[in-house]
Amino acid sequence: MQVLQLLLSGIAQGCIYGLIALGFVLIYKATETVSFAQGDLMMLGAFAAFAAMTLLGLPFWLAAVLAVAALVAFGALLELVVIRPILGQPQFSIVMLTIGIGYVARGLITMVPGIGTETHMLPVPYKDQVWNLGGLVVNVEQAVVIAATAVLCGLLFAMFRYSKLGIAMQASSQNQLAAYYMGIPVKRLNGLVWGLAAAVATVAGILLAPITFVHANMGFIGLKAFPAAVVGGFGSLPGAIVGGLVIGVVESLAGFYLPDGFKDTAPYIVVLAMLMVKPNGLFGEKLRKKV
Repeated sequence: MQVLQLLLSGIAQGCIYGLIALGFVLIYKATETVSFAQGDLMMLGAFAAFAAMTLLGLPFWLAAVLAVAALVAFGALLELVVIRPILGQPQFSIVMLTIGIGYVARGLITMVPGIGTETHMLPVPYKDQVWNLGGLVVNVEQAVVIAATAVLCGLLFAMFRYSKLGIAMQASSQNQLAAYYMGIPVKRLNGLVWGLAAAVATVAGILLAPITFVHANMGFIGLKAFPAAVVGGFGSLPGAIVGGLVIGVVESLAGFYLPDGFKDTAPYIVVLAMLMVKPNGLFGEKLRKKV
């Protein structure tokens, strides 16, 4: 029973890692760049929901929808104004730019009156509720995380499989030049991908907020989501979720069975082992380029 309890906790935390890793993979597949601002977009999304509930007095579900919509617009605008002008530059420049975006986001949030560096609670309707299932104590917050992740993955699968927008995104991610010549608006799709990645990060932030509260530094969890993307395979959307689950379960088991300190280092040990055994990740594909 104790192992099941640890697995449940690890799966719930792994779902958060997986959702943030989805943003990494979406942006990488669309633009072949790595955005280290995903964790901070998650933080902004959580604060957007917090503001909608506390300042506007909206109910939780409506505040969540409004926060997702706001971050979709913000992500698309960010790509248009900041990212698009430097596409084609060395990858290191874009990586450093996304890191800078994260620092700017955290700095601006701490300057907002009433927020600062304080910790805030997102008043969700299922806060501190538990289910007792035959000796297994299920925290409703964790159950909501798992259920919401499953629903979101289903919606993303349906979008990429059956909608024209999803098919166009897949075509653009495989070969942008060929997609452009076929009449697909690649630039517009890149903006939509950044908006979609911001939306997924916002969902992760709203799900995580009742567990860890809302604060300016909650975006640092993205540093653990990056190993999830590596473990699953940086070009695979299902791999991002699987990698997140692997990291979450390993972290949960290491925090209980191993000495202090191993919980934070376990994800990176898993990444090192994966890079030695299977460098492309669990679901990664081998890509070859002719010189």
